[in-house]
Amino acid sequence: MEGLLTTDENGTTAKETAGAMQVALPLPARTDYSRASFQQCLAAVADVVGVEVPPEPAPGDERNWNLLARVALREAFRHGLTLSDAAFDVLIKAAVYDPDPSHNRQFVEPALNAFGRRRVRSALLDYLRTGTDGERAGAARAWYWSALPLRRHQVRAETPNPESQAEPDDPSVLIRDWNQATLQEFVHNEHLDVRRSIIPDLPLRRSAYPPELHDLVDAAVSIARSHPDEYIRHRVEHQVRS
Repeated sequence: MEGLLTTDENGTTAKETAGAMQVALPLPARTDYSRASFQQCLAAVADVVGVEVPPEPAPGDERNWNLLARVALREAFRHGLTLSDAAFDVLIKAAVYDPDPSHNRQFVEPALNAFGRRRVRSALLDYLRTGTDGERAGAARAWYWSALPLRRHQVRAETPNPESQAEPDDPSVLIRDWNQATLQEFVHNEHLDVRRSIIPDLPLRRSAYPPELHDLVDAAVSIARSHPDEYIRHRVEHQVRS
């Protein structure tokens, strides 16, 4: 997220890529994290891309198993993979369910390079609009990495989409739809993780929205400034200044 100064193995962040890194409080851990659900996602990604991971963890060893599985997947993507279409939904779900808002990049980035920015962002927008509160929060955290440049050319789709191939990559694709959807979600959804996850990248300027949404911008600022959560109160001032 914008407030996270996290780096990948190359020492870069999404906002460094965009040239707009800003300092803010780190995004708090999710309150509704299900380790079992994320393990299922990790196992599904490993299965669909054909990466061998250790056997299912023994009780109490889940954290170490997750780490080993992440490392195996990271190495596989680094050396190159051809992904079937079935891999897309599995990668996006893993990104949404990943509790770590920096490590979820390892699922977003291969999906971006293999299947294109529009398809990735459309899927995250669907999670935001129709998912559970946990999925909505996860989609907002995963969206941050959808701004990455398409530079992992060693990861490709088994059956390329003719539409995405014909369409030049547009870093601004679906941003207006996302901003409007997240604004409405922030105002109307009181779930703490949802609001925490949305606010780091939520424009809080009237000029960013059509006139009919200006009242919602004012409502979002008011909600955030009076919110009992310290992180949300901090972020709104950062957002209004930016």
